[in-house]
Amino acid sequence: MQTLYDLPGLRAALEPMRGAGKLALVPTMGALHDGHMALVEEARRRVGPGGHVAVSIFVNPRQFGPNEDLAAYPRREAADARMLLAAGVDILWMPTAAVMYPAGFATNIAVGGISQGLDGAARPGHFDGVATVVTKLLNQVRPDVAIFGEKDYQQLAVIRRLVADLDMAIEIVGMPTQRAQDGLALSSRNAYLTDEERKAALALPRALGEAARQIEKGASVEAALAKAVATLANHGFGPIDYVTLCDAATLEPMTVLDRPARLLGAAKLGTTRLIDNIAVDPA
Repeated sequence: MQTLYDLPGLRAALEPMRGAGKLALVPTMGALHDGHMALVEEARRRVGPGGHVAVSIFVNPRQFGPNEDLAAYPRREAADARMLLAAGVDILWMPTAAVMYPAGFATNIAVGGISQGLDGAARPGHFDGVATVVTKLLNQVRPDVAIFGEKDYQQLAVIRRLVADLDMAIEIVGMPTQRAQDGLALSSRNAYLTDEERKAALALPRALGEAARQIEKGASVEAALAKAVATLANHGFGPIDYVTLCDAATLEPMTVLDRPARLLGAAKLGTTRLIDNIAVDPA
């Protein structure tokens, strides 16, 4: 595995790989866990024998708000590198902020519509930061396929829109959310939770799952969402940014389950903001 920190080195390492099988990219912010490694495994499967897998680790300051956890975000570069080496990754791309955003950097990528509700409303500017850094990473690596997790469902939708709108010849693959045995979505931020908070955190996937089942059985969407919010509040979550049923493709809010949907929730537990989502099927 080659570990690169500057663009000339990255380009030199990637050049002989182009045309020698497919190239996949797994963008991450590090602090890798089994969810990330499932993305790496899928990337390896997608490129097949003779293909290559690149993983980026970059904690992107542009997607953190002024009161968010940029300084405290977990960083475990040495451990991450060992995991990726064991997984057979070919390229580890670890640029610094100065490489990604050099002096005079003045470009911002904004994706309208699909980025504006949910986390876009709760975290102003967040998806501009995501869109900008993902555009740069895709341009730097120029993969055939890029793998993202569905846990960050709105982020995945924003990236799909971005790639389509900018005519990038890159396949965007969404991987189902990876979960612990008890059902909690795997996340680097889970490391912030105390033992008691970790137990209480299970209320999020369970409340969403129960709401999804009730909606699929024909219950009122409004009532099911209200019950989920009350369940979260009773387990110590707050503030609760949203629990919402949305169109699975456009993320437009839905009040009736008449097409494929996604139930999304985001709330704080102590100092940790958790997100999760679940598919809701009208059939």
